[in-house]
Amino acid sequence: MGEPTSDDARYDTDTALLGRPVDEALADALVDVAARVADGAVADYIPELAGADPGAFGISMASVLGRVYGAGDRDALFTIQSISKPFVYALALAELGPEEVLRHVGLEPSGEPFNAISLDEDGRPANPLINAGAIVTTSLIPAAGADERFARLRDTLSRFAGRELDLDEAVYRSEAQTGHRNRALAGLTLAAGVLGTDDVDDATDPYFRQCALLVSTTDLALMGTTLANGGVHPLTREQVVDEIVARDTLSLMATCGMYDRSGAWIFRVGMPAKSGVGGGIVAVKPGEFGVGVFSPPLDPAGNSSRGVALLEMLSARSGLHMFDHTAKPPSPTGAVTVDRATASVTIALRGELDFLAAEQVVHDAGRLLEHTGATTLGLDFEDVTRVAPIAERLLAATVREADAAGIEVRVLNAESLELAPGLGIRSSGAR
Repeated sequence: MGEPTSDDARYDTDTALLGRPVDEALADALVDVAARVADGAVADYIPELAGADPGAFGISMASVLGRVYGAGDRDALFTIQSISKPFVYALALAELGPEEVLRHVGLEPSGEPFNAISLDEDGRPANPLINAGAIVTTSLIPAAGADERFARLRDTLSRFAGRELDLDEAVYRSEAQTGHRNRALAGLTLAAGVLGTDDVDDATDPYFRQCALLVSTTDLALMGTTLANGGVHPLTREQVVDEIVARDTLSLMATCGMYDRSGAWIFRVGMPAKSGVGGGIVAVKPGEFGVGVFSPPLDPAGNSSRGVALLEMLSARSGLHMFDHTAKPPSPTGAVTVDRATASVTIALRGELDFLAAEQVVHDAGRLLEHTGATTLGLDFEDVTRVAPIAERLLAATVREADAAGIEVRVLNAESLELAPGLGIRSSGAR
C-alpha cells in the first residue's frame, strides 16, 4: 500500500480555517435530518449488529484533490458489510477481466431483497451487489484457500481506504454462526456451476470476514473517492485499480447498489452508491468526490434510513445528481496569437480536453483560419492536463483535414501528454 507523502498527508479540517465551512454545512445537514427522520430499525439478524447505537450519525466527504471533511460520528467504527461488495467486484474485474466475471455473475438489477435467491436461466446471480452475486464474486478471487482469499480481499479493501483495516472478530463469528442462508446461496451457485470454488466454505468464510472489516465514514469517503478518481487513491496516490475497472464498478453501483430501492435512489439522489446493513452508505460523484454516511437504523430494504434521507437532501440542495444539467463548461481555448507576417494563428489550449472541448477547439480554429486567412495553425498544449481518446481522435482527424487543405498544423508543448502514436498529433516542441 502506498504511503502518503508530505504533500498528500491526510487533510485536517479541524485546524484548516478554509475547511470549516464545509464541516459546518455537513453538521447542519445532520441536525436537520436527525430532527426529521426517526424511523428504521437496527439490523438484528446478525446478533452482534443488534447492539449498535441507533443514535449514531456521521458523515465524511473526500475530494479527488485529497481534502477530507466531516461531521458527527465520522470517527466511529462499524463493520463495512455489503459496502465491501463493489470493491471486491473491482478486484475480480482487475484480476480476471469483465468477460470471465460475466460468465459467473450478471449485471442486471434484481428488483428483489439483498438476500433473495435471484439466479438467471444460466444459474448466474443477477448482479454482484446482492448476496448471491457477492459470494460468487468473492469465490472468483484467485487463492489457494479461504485464508489466502480473505488476505487478498483485506489487502484490496485496505488499499481503497488508504490504511490497514481491522477485522471485528465478534461480528465475523456471529455472521459465520448464523449465515445459513448465505451458505445455501453458495450451494445453489455451486450446483449451477458458477461458483469459483468447489467448496462452499472457501467462498462463504472469506465473504463473512470481508463484511466484518471495520471502517469509519472517512474510510468510506476515501474508498468512494478512489473510484471517483479513476482508481487512484487521493492521498496515497496509489493506482488501486485501473480507470476502466473504476468506471465499470461505478456503473454497477448506479444500477444495483441500493438493492430493490436502486431505481428510487438513482431517481432521487443520482449518485452511484452502496449500502450495508451495518448502517453505512458510500456514494460517489464521479470525477469529484466520495461520501461516507453512517446511521444504524435501516429501512425495510436494508438501507440506512437517515443515511438515505441525508444524501437525498444533499443531492437536492447541492445539485449532486449525475443527470443534473450543468452550467456552460469553461472554454478550452485561451489566448489567441495572430502573426500576420507569418500568416499563422496560435491557440493556447487549457484544461481537460474531452469530446465537447475538442469540438469547441475545432470550431474556434476553423473560424480563426477563415477570418485571418492564416495558413499555419498552432495548437499549444502547455496548459492542457489531459486529452481524452475521443478528443485525440477528433483533433487528429482535424490535423489530417487541415493538411489536405494546405494548412500546416503545429502541435506545441505536448511532450508531457500521453498521446497515442499514429494519430497525427505530434509535438513540434516548445514555442
